[in-house]
Amino acid sequence: MEEQEMYLKVKKVTDKFTESMYFLANEPSVALYRLQEHVRRSLPELVQHKTDMQGVEEQCQGAIYTVEYACSAVKSMSNSGAYFKNIEGLLRQAISIKDQMSSLQSRRQFLNLPPSLLPECRAKRAPLPFQCWMVYSVNNGRKAHSGPRKQKGSDGIRF
Repeated sequence: MEEQEMYLKVKKVTDKFTESMYFLANEPSVALYRLQEHVRRSLPELVQHKTDMQGVEEQCQGAIYTVEYACSAVKSMSNSGAYFKNIEGLLRQAISIKDQMSSLQSRRQFLNLPPSLLPECRAKRAPLPFQCWMVYSVNNGRKAHSGPRKQKGSDGIRF
């Protein structure tokens, strides 16, 4: 019986050894199969996350560009104070020139009054420009020009 027991023990050991060898030989393929299953399940989700992140990145880049552009616009606005002061000076100058032109035009209209009206103006103590008074007093009320003839501009106004 000992021989049979020995035979059974050896057979049991060899079977266990064979099973272990078979398991070790097939273990990498089982691991790769499990890995493949995992990749098949999780890859579409990972791809979706990647495309979502790319979209978010594009939106962030657009927002960053907008903020940088707004910052540069604000900086250029803060530096524009000198330009506005220059514009204000030019506007004041234009208003002053317009007032001068208006007063010159009213003087011209006054100088073109018929001589018969000039004594009425004098009697009413209307302010006469100095040149007008001189022209009136020298010519004894006759219409005259107080200097060389001035040329007309392209718009018909005398200079």
